[in-house]
Amino acid sequence: MPEPYGTLYTLSAPSGAGKTSLVAALLQRDPAIRVSVSHTTREIRKGEREGVNYHFVDHQQFRQLLEQSGFLEHAEVFGNWYGTSQQWVEQTLAGGSDVILEIDWQGAQQVRRLVENTVAIFILPPSPHTLESRLTSRGQDDDSIIAARMAQAQSEMSHYAEADYLVINDDFDTALEDLAAIFRARRHRLQHQAALNRELISDLLA
Repeated sequence: MPEPYGTLYTLSAPSGAGKTSLVAALLQRDPAIRVSVSHTTREIRKGEREGVNYHFVDHQQFRQLLEQSGFLEHAEVFGNWYGTSQQWVEQTLAGGSDVILEIDWQGAQQVRRLVENTVAIFILPPSPHTLESRLTSRGQDDDSIIAARMAQAQSEMSHYAEADYLVINDDFDTALEDLAAIFRARRHRLQHQAALNRELISDLLA
């Protein structure tokens, strides 16, 4: 994509690493970042809102979008389908905003194959004990489910080396600063800044 388009980021992390909280805090401080709202066939849950948490569609609608090549990436999780709108991503990037896709490592692989210059970020917890404590403190799952989530997290974390950037979420404020620094640094690449400041550079060199 020609500059000065926005940059597409994939953000992956195991459950309990704090990804959602970090993204929410990042959006509050940086209005030039947008998060893609996925389409899903699963039922809406209490407290969720259409168009905010997900775009809730039935299986027929999802299949229609899939047949129309409407998804940048899609996956089936526990019997439900999830997909990222390709049109929304392309339009948002063309408008100059950076876009975050909160997806697992498999989705990140799909996106990187399809979109040139995608930036992959992986978030890790500071220790297995901290990860387990965060999962337990939610009070939503019993011991067997926690154990299963820990096993799944270990499998997911083994793919950290596929990312371009790695953020360790030990202290939340520090992790947030690290994440924000990645976005700031990417925006100051020569090609991007030269396109944004073409008139200024021309005046300075006249």
